[in-house]
Amino acid sequence: MEIHSHTHCLSAMPALRQALTVLNGKWKLPILMAIRAGSSRFGEIERSVPGISGKVLAKELKDLEDHRLLQRIVHAGPPVAVTYAVLPYAETLDPIIFMLRDWGSQHQRLLESTPSVNT
Repeated sequence: MEIHSHTHCLSAMPALRQALTVLNGKWKLPILMAIRAGSSRFGEIERSVPGISGKVLAKELKDLEDHRLLQRIVHAGPPVAVTYAVLPYAETLDPIIFMLRDWGSQHQRLLESTPSVNT
């Protein structure tokens, strides 16, 4: 394991905080993945992300749009339709998503194979 100096760790904090601000919570990455998998309308996205409420989805979509990870597209009607598309910049998250997926699988195996410290 690589050892970092105290100064190095402290200097990394602003960038780490920025990343966590963009990706905070449990919904943003699943929303991005749902849209990339083909769900583009609000209702489709809501059905693709189990457990999310419409209110939370609306807020998270706005945040992702503000951070330039997705685009809200209004199609002229009638009826007016709104779809969402992941912007190419969001692909820069792919290595992070894959690393989190792998770490999550590894962590789940650890939890399943070792007794809890509190038992």
